[in-house]
Amino acid sequence: MNSQDTVFVTGFPGFIAGRLIERLAIQGQRFLLLVQPDLRTRAHSDLARIVSDTRVPADSFRIVEGDITDENLALSPSDRELVRAEARVVFHLAAVYDLAIKQDLAFAVNVDGTHNVNRFVRSLRDLRRYHYVSTCYVSGKRTGVIYEHELKHEAGFRNYYEQSKYLAELEVEALKPELPVTIHRPSVVCGDSETGETVKFDGVYYLINYLLRMPRAISLFNIGNQQVSLNLVPVDFVVNEMVALAEDEESIGKTVQIADPSPLTTADLFDTIATTIHGRGSRFRFPTGLVELFLKSPISPPLTQLPHPAVPYFFIKQTYDTSVSSELLAKRGLKCPPFKSYVKNIIDYAKAVNSR
Repeated sequence: MNSQDTVFVTGFPGFIAGRLIERLAIQGQRFLLLVQPDLRTRAHSDLARIVSDTRVPADSFRIVEGDITDENLALSPSDRELVRAEARVVFHLAAVYDLAIKQDLAFAVNVDGTHNVNRFVRSLRDLRRYHYVSTCYVSGKRTGVIYEHELKHEAGFRNYYEQSKYLAELEVEALKPELPVTIHRPSVVCGDSETGETVKFDGVYYLINYLLRMPRAISLFNIGNQQVSLNLVPVDFVVNEMVALAEDEESIGKTVQIADPSPLTTADLFDTIATTIHGRGSRFRFPTGLVELFLKSPISPPLTQLPHPAVPYFFIKQTYDTSVSSELLAKRGLKCPPFKSYVKNIIDYAKAVNSR
């Protein structure tokens, strides 16, 4: 990506979007950031931190107020013309990431919003790259190996989040013959592999906080199993992947899964976390069916703090092929770090947050 390119980003302020902007800003890019009006104060605060941390001039960033749910992104006429004239690269990250999302909101933001962004992107005068952030879970209820070139299926979905992201990705996929599109599919994103920093304590954090809260003896009873993996990727790897492929023309027209090629089973994940926290793993293992039945029961959420919509993700029999992404990233010396190499860092961060 040319250092003089102006980058149009949706989804700011947001944890991944903020980190992505920070990384790209160091390379000399300029930014037009689509921000919802009610998030303007937070956006200015986050930008002030980015400017301070990177020492990039503040005039490298410009906030344009808008909303992807509007067919013209709710941009003022002058801002709309500005973006159309100057934006060369687009990163579309804006979405509602909520497993319990209602259908109307999911479709309004994730489907209609992406449709509006797609239409706007097609109007840009000198578009060089269009990056869309999807999710591995567009695979819905499919089982087995999920390949990067696969999308369409009739297996169904666990929730409207999955379905809406699937429908949105179908629309972006259809643009590949005419636009320089790259689709990025992260798996379950967790904290920074070096600092542990995160802003969203879901996914693996349900298990981490469960073991942090419960008596030490609880770690003797493993609630995972050896038939299912929870695919985790640290946020810094997700951002590194997007930055690397932003410069790689070979990624044009590709869909890349940002996933761990060797994820731990949920049983091994439990023991890894338990050993890091308590210094020992489990000795006993509950039957999978019994664990799932308990987690879906009314008494589970108060005890485990695992909401019912998140339960299925600890029992999904899917693996995500990363052949395309691994080949592209290998040229730049990048690969997903194994969970065991950073588990202590994300646990330490969770401990620090819990103690506040």
